[in-house]
Amino acid sequence: MRRLFIVSNRLPVNVTEINKELEVNTSNGGLVTAISSYLFENDNSKRDDFNEVYWVGVPGCSAATWARAEPQIEAEGYKYLPVFISRKVYDGYYNRLSNSVIWPLFHYFPSFAEFDGNYYDSYIEANRIFMETLLAQVHPGDTIWIHDYHLMPLAGMLRKECPSVNIGFFLHIPFPSFEIFRIMPKRWQEDIIHGLLGADIIGFHTIDYAAHFLKSAQMILGLDDDMHLVRYQDRLVKVDVFPISIDYNKFHEAYDNPGVASARLRFQKQFENKKVIFSADRLDYTKGVFSRLKAYEHFLEMNPDYNERVVFVLIVVPSRDNISRYAERKKMIDEYIGDINSRVGNINWQPVIYQYANLDFADLVAMYTACHLALITPLRDGMNLVSKEFVASRKDQQGVLVLSEMAGAAKELTDALIINPNDHEDIACKIKQGLEMRPEEQAKRLQTMQRRIALYDVRTWAEDFMKQLRAIKTKQTKYEVNFLDHIGRIDIMDTYSSAGNRLILLDYDGTLVPFSSIPSEASPGADLVDIIKDLSTDPHNEVYIVSGRDSGTLEQWLGHLQVNIVAEHGAKFRKVGGKWADQVTSDQTWKGQVEEIMNDYVQRCANSFIEKKDYSIAWHFRNANTQQAKLRSAELYSELLDYSKHQDLNMILGNKVIEVRNQGVDKGSAVKKILSKKEYDFIIAFGDDTTDEDMFRALPDSPYAYSVKVGDQASFARFNLHTPYMVVSMLEQFSNCVGKRVIEMETN
Repeated sequence: MRRLFIVSNRLPVNVTEINKELEVNTSNGGLVTAISSYLFENDNSKRDDFNEVYWVGVPGCSAATWARAEPQIEAEGYKYLPVFISRKVYDGYYNRLSNSVIWPLFHYFPSFAEFDGNYYDSYIEANRIFMETLLAQVHPGDTIWIHDYHLMPLAGMLRKECPSVNIGFFLHIPFPSFEIFRIMPKRWQEDIIHGLLGADIIGFHTIDYAAHFLKSAQMILGLDDDMHLVRYQDRLVKVDVFPISIDYNKFHEAYDNPGVASARLRFQKQFENKKVIFSADRLDYTKGVFSRLKAYEHFLEMNPDYNERVVFVLIVVPSRDNISRYAERKKMIDEYIGDINSRVGNINWQPVIYQYANLDFADLVAMYTACHLALITPLRDGMNLVSKEFVASRKDQQGVLVLSEMAGAAKELTDALIINPNDHEDIACKIKQGLEMRPEEQAKRLQTMQRRIALYDVRTWAEDFMKQLRAIKTKQTKYEVNFLDHIGRIDIMDTYSSAGNRLILLDYDGTLVPFSSIPSEASPGADLVDIIKDLSTDPHNEVYIVSGRDSGTLEQWLGHLQVNIVAEHGAKFRKVGGKWADQVTSDQTWKGQVEEIMNDYVQRCANSFIEKKDYSIAWHFRNANTQQAKLRSAELYSELLDYSKHQDLNMILGNKVIEVRNQGVDKGSAVKKILSKKEYDFIIAFGDDTTDEDMFRALPDSPYAYSVKVGDQASFARFNLHTPYMVVSMLEQFSNCVGKRVIEMETN
C-alpha cells in the first residue's frame, strides 16, 4: 500500500463553535487547489497510485470539539489527521516564532524579527508534536510532503526516527541570502539546515532561493553541492526549483462565467470613462501597499491630466491582525488613503477606492478583467499568485501587469512591466506607460505570459515535484556505502582473470597512498611501484593514473612506468612513452586573480598553502587548525563562487582542498574520452574524493565495470574499501593473477 501524507500548518478545514453549534468551513487556498488538482482527476482517480492520502495539520479547535465535528466533515478524497497543540505552544510556534521571526527575516525585514529563545522552544516543540502524530501512522515506504516555513525542522526529526520514508519539503516563501539568514542565533540556523536536509528533495520557487539555501548549507555545515545534489549523512539530497502556479483553466474560463460577466459590467459602468488600476493583497508589510500608494500619488502629481480620469481600486485582505506589526500597517494605510482622498480628490472623484475585506471569486475575476492595469509591487514575495491570476483571467488579452522584480513571479512573467518597488518615480512612469500602451502590445505581452502559465500550471507543479522526488529516491539507491566483501572480491578476481582487454583507472592521493601533510612527500614506495609495473606490463592491461596532481610530479614519480597518465583532473594527458597533450585551450588569465584571493586566506589561516598547476590552482588546508580551517574555507569558497559566476570555471571542494579549474575539465570527461577509443571486457576504477565521483558515473552500467570508493562515505561507486592499503592489496592480487597466467602459459 502506497500512502501520501500532506503536511501543512493548518488542515484545509476549520471547525468553530458558535453558541454550542459547530460550524465546519473548508479552505480553497492555493495549496489545497494545487494538491487536489494533482491527486484527483475528473473521474476522482488518484495520481501516482497512492492508495490513501492523509492531510496533516492543526484543526484550529480542541480534540473534543474535533471529535464532535468529525462526522460532519467531508474530506473530499483526504483522510484528515489532526495535530493538537496547546494554545500556549501554538502561540509561541506560530505567532511569535514563525510569523514574528522567520517571516520577517526571510522577507528581508530583519529589524522586525523578535528573537526569543522561549518562542523557539515552542517552535521545536510544535514540530515534535507533528512528528509524533505522523509516526503513529506512517510506515516504511510512505511518502511525506511537508510544506512551508512553520515546519522546517520536521523532515530531520522524521528521518532520525523513520529513515526509510520518502520525504519532500517545499518552501512557499523566499529563502534569504546567507547574510540575512545568519542573523538568527547559531543553533537555530543549524537546526533549520539540518531539518531541511532530512528531506530527500527540497523545493524552492526560484533558482535564487535555492542558491541561497545551498550557500547557507555550505557556510554553516561545510557542505558542497554537485549540480544541486548535496551529500549529507551518506544520502543524496536534491535541491530544486518548482515555481508554484495556479489553476490556469479555472481563471481563464471564468472570464465567460455569467456571474463574472455581470459583475464586470457593473464595475465598467461604475468606473465609466476612467482608467482603473487594481491590486489585491493580504495585509502584510512585505506586500508594499504603503509604498504603492505613495507611487500612485507621485503618478498623479507627475500627470495632473489624469485627475478625475483614473481610479485606484485597492483590496486589502485581513491577515494576522493579532500581530502588532500588522495592526500598525493597517492604521498607516487607512490614514494615508484618507489623506490622499481628502487632499487630491474632490466631491466627484476619489483617487483611491479601498476595501478591507475579502472579495468573492466572481468579483475578484471581474475586477481582474475590468481593470486596465494590475499594480502588484511587493517589497519581497516568494512567488505572488495574484499576478498569475490576473494574467490567466485576461481571456480578452487586454490589460497591463506592473510587477515588482522582488516577486518570484517576475522570473517567469518577464513580459510584465517590471519595477523596483522602492522606486516611486519608476513605478509612476510604468503606470503611465501601461495606461497608454497600445492594445496590440498588450495582447502580445499577455499571450506570452499566458503560454508560460498554461504550460506550467498548478497540476504540473505538483506532478513535477513528485516526479523529481521519485527520481532522487532512485538515484539514492545507487549512492550508498557497500564495503567489498569476500564474495564481491572473488567476483572481481574471476572477471579480471577471464578478461582479454582490461582497463584499470587509479586515482593517486588518498587512493594509492595516504594523504600527506606535505604533498611533495607522498611519493610512491618501491612496493607500490613494483605492483603498478607488474600490472602495466601485462599486455591485456591498460593502466591509467587519473589524478588531480600536476603533470611534472606525476611524470617524476611514475613516468618511467608503462602507464598512461591523466593530470589535473583531465586537463593534461600522456600516453605510454608519449608527450603531454593539453586538453584545455581557454584563457588562463583568471589564475592570477584567483591566486591573489587565495593568498589572502594563506595569510589568514596558518599552515594552509597554495598549489599551482598549469590549468588549475588549489588552496590546501589539511594542516590548518580544524576550526579555523572550517571558517576560512567557507569564506574562501563563498568569495571564489562570487568571482567565478561570470567565468568559465568550476569550483571543487575536495578532501581539505578548494580547487578552481576550467569548466568541462573533470575526471568523468577524461574517462569518457578513454572509453570512446576502445572496447574493454573488464573495467575497474579506484578513487577516494568527490572529484572521483565523476569518474565513477562515467563508467558503463555493466557487470564487468567496477568502481571502488576508498573510505566509509556513501558514493556512486559499487563498492567501498576502508584504506589505500586495501587498494594496494587488491592490486597486488591482480598482479599475482598475472604471474599465474604466465606460469599456466609456460606449462602449456
